[in-house]
Amino acid sequence: MNFRTKRWYHDFLIGLLLWLCAWTLNAAEAIVEGEHYFLIEPAQETADPDKIEVREYFWYGCPHCYQFEPLLERWVENTPTDVAFRREPAALGKHWVNHAKAYYAAEQLGVLDQVHGALFEAMHVEKQRLSSEKELAKFFAKFGVQRDAFEKAFSSFSVDSQLRKSRAEMLATGATGVPVIIVNGKYRTDGPAAGSHERLLEVVDYLIRRERAANTQ
Repeated sequence: MNFRTKRWYHDFLIGLLLWLCAWTLNAAEAIVEGEHYFLIEPAQETADPDKIEVREYFWYGCPHCYQFEPLLERWVENTPTDVAFRREPAALGKHWVNHAKAYYAAEQLGVLDQVHGALFEAMHVEKQRLSSEKELAKFFAKFGVQRDAFEKAFSSFSVDSQLRKSRAEMLATGATGVPVIIVNGKYRTDGPAAGSHERLLEVVDYLIRRERAANTQ
């Protein structure tokens, strides 16, 4: 075997080894239905059929939701134009209801951008309970919301309707905890299934690509 043949053979083996390593890594990181995400049957309707909807269900009292929030915020900032992101507060337990109502009240009062992150911080960093309507009204006052205005929004028919609708939609997806993400009404995934919060967003990106490809067929 001459020098050129030896060199070609050496380069070939190195290339093959690198390919096998890459293939093994990709196989190990493969995203699998029934393991990393789950089909929702029947699929749920989305707000805009012309967009790929990504919906997060969360609870302000959930430490995992609080830890996930900064990662999700950065992801949302880079959302493609064909993707519509929406949050929904979960109301799976008795103590979750007032926090869900606070979210919808903040949205109705036009202070959601100011209140959302601050409410997470107050509960998980400052260890405030903020579980009662009275406590939440006092918290909203920091953002210029008068008590009467808060109480009116908090107890409004609109907020109650949104709460019931969101709860029914969440239960229809088969979700039992938070944070959980629903992609285009068809797929459900969460941190435990994905393996981590970072991996969760990778699974979401994969499902978006899958829906995008299906829409172009």
